[in-house]
Amino acid sequence: MRPVFPLTLAAVLLAVAAACGGGGEEAPAVVTPTAAPPRTATPAPSGLAASLSGRIAFTSDRDGNAEVYVMNADGSEQANLTNNAAADRWPAWSPDGSRIAFSTWRDGQSEVYAMNADGSSQRNLTNNPTEDRESSWSPDGSKIAFTSYREGNWDIYVMNTDGSGQTRLTNDPTEDRGPSWSPDGSRIAFASYRDGEWEVYVMAADGSNQTNVSRDPASDFDPAWSPDGTQIAFQTFRESGWALYVVSPDGAEQRPLASGGEYYGEPAWSPDGRFVAYTASKGAGNLEVNVEAADGSGEADLTNAPNEDSGPAWWALISP
Repeated sequence: MRPVFPLTLAAVLLAVAAACGGGGEEAPAVVTPTAAPPRTATPAPSGLAASLSGRIAFTSDRDGNAEVYVMNADGSEQANLTNNAAADRWPAWSPDGSRIAFSTWRDGQSEVYAMNADGSSQRNLTNNPTEDRESSWSPDGSKIAFTSYREGNWDIYVMNTDGSGQTRLTNDPTEDRGPSWSPDGSRIAFASYRDGEWEVYVMAADGSNQTNVSRDPASDFDPAWSPDGTQIAFQTFRESGWALYVVSPDGAEQRPLASGGEYYGEPAWSPDGRFVAYTASKGAGNLEVNVEAADGSGEADLTNAPNEDSGPAWWALISP
């Protein structure tokens, strides 16, 4: 389960703690964003950050409200893409890097939008009077899985990338949240509260064969598939604190990835599977986007700002 806005460390901890206790297909509307401000100047990357490549989208409140930003994977060239007075968060790259899906509150409730990778052509995909959020693209770029409250309960849905064909995949009386598509497109990981605590589940892409793979009495959520499909990273409250773990898709093997701070969450793998970006607070009192080597050999703070930065999503190539 991902925390809701306002995005502050205190709000994140309260929202997650509370969670751990327990439409028609209209033509999509196009929204033109306001002019983007200049890119944020950042120091030249060094150490582990200097070896990173690609682009990372993330959420930041540095302009006074939550917006979707993008930066080089080394933390340089940070720029606001959404530029809207409402909260925008939880970006998800399309497989070809041409579009970014995200959640926004600009229509009075959360909706799933998509935009071009430069922030242009922001379009409402879900167009539903209840809450829709937390999207994930299928590897072939033809579908988007998302979380919706339209039946009075949080469930996982899927739709075509133009917003048509919205179909319910889970149908459980408790909450199902935060879908993540497997790299081969055959399965979807998600978080579920159906066992009395948050667990990471895996199901077939059509919603069948829903299976608990984390199987731990602590809260486990925010799953993210590794690019080779052999691991799922997730957020957990094991060991009396927040941590990141990885689990095999069949649940047979689990191991810790990162721990020791006030907060760890929202993991996102690098396209080559060597690194994991995530949201962290390590005593500075605010959230940052950090990156950790998947083998535990090093870490780096990518955003390094006094505001709240969170929810990274990684894409392989740098756009021209």
